[in-house]
Amino acid sequence: MTAPPPSLPTLGGRRSSYRERVADALRAALVAGELRTGEVYSAPTLAARFGVSATPVREAMLDLAKEGLVDTVPNKGFRVTAVSEKQLDEYTHVRALIEIPTTAGLARTADPVALAALRPVAEEIVTAAVAGDLIAYVEADVRFHLGLLSLAGNEHLVEVVRDLRRRARLYGLTALAEQGRLQASAEEHLELLDALLARDEEAVRAVMTRHLSHVRGMWAAPDPAAPRPAPAEDPAPVPTPPG
Repeated sequence: MTAPPPSLPTLGGRRSSYRERVADALRAALVAGELRTGEVYSAPTLAARFGVSATPVREAMLDLAKEGLVDTVPNKGFRVTAVSEKQLDEYTHVRALIEIPTTAGLARTADPVALAALRPVAEEIVTAAVAGDLIAYVEADVRFHLGLLSLAGNEHLVEVVRDLRRRARLYGLTALAEQGRLQASAEEHLELLDALLARDEEAVRAVMTRHLSHVRGMWAAPDPAAPRPAPAEDPAPVPTPPG
């Protein structure tokens, strides 16, 4: 029996056009590793996969090409661009510098009602992890973290993190789901909310530091489709900003 196509997400709590929702679904598939580095995908093939027509897929992929996430291949479709280990290190480093202190600060300032409103999204992440639905996992994870950051009241900060997350690749999610280990990472979102609601700033900082170390560690395993680089030193650990 053929699995139903994934539903189209709305990321970060913002209103989106249908084309933007298609683009968001494609980005989630890219980040989760459902669309692989170097592979060429045609708009009709992706349209069938997502249960939509080819025109919004073609338009959405052109948007992704402008963002550098795919390259156009004349008369064939779109090729997923590679992301180097160095780029992943840099993206995670910048995210840590922004997200750890910002989220820790929310333990002092965030409205408890607004925090509690994020619990259903955190539960969606756990549900997707249990089901092994990686696209739904990434979509809900983005919605949770961008929604959380938005409580700090700095929309520019939210957009910076949104862009960094779009450029990331979490190829290790597949292995984690197959090993039954993704649920434990998913439950960190509930742990984070509990720490925020308890106004425990140090616990929030510790959970966020651990969570981002997973993003660059076990979540971001090398893409098996990408060329193997020469051996290099281990990446630097996720920094813990002072404060």
